[in-house]
Amino acid sequence: MLDLGIEKLALIGVVALIVIGPEKLPRVARTVGTLLGKAQRYVNDVKAEVNRSMELDELRKMKTTVEDAARDVEHSIHTGASEFEKQFSGSGETLSALAEPEQSVPEYKHPRKNWRLKQGATPQWYKARNGVRTKALSGAARVARFRPHTINKIN
Repeated sequence: MLDLGIEKLALIGVVALIVIGPEKLPRVARTVGTLLGKAQRYVNDVKAEVNRSMELDELRKMKTTVEDAARDVEHSIHTGASEFEKQFSGSGETLSALAEPEQSVPEYKHPRKNWRLKQGATPQWYKARNGVRTKALSGAARVARFRPHTINKIN
């Protein structure tokens, strides 16, 4: 790689200032910066794509090993089952005699709750002790409740 030190960067800057000129140098520096940024993003994208492909290859290898292991287990289970059938058929008993009786599944029972009522997590005794309102009043009911009652005297 290039070994750019402070002295070399200063020399490149002075040469660029002389060749390009002080008026165009900021614009050229901006353009060079954007081009370097795009190149760096492109290199990072290529690296990421290579890493993804390597991981995908590793996953494919892992998948084939797992599938092979599953086939081996399935084969061993089938051989064991066939050996058990041979032993069992030799004794003269049937498989239905060994089967357990079916267990009945309990029937669904509704919980008998009124789903329209929203139940809060705070218990009613706590609300009553702390003076929390448990029922909402409409505006008219609130006015009627707190309206001062006057006694009409007939003269």
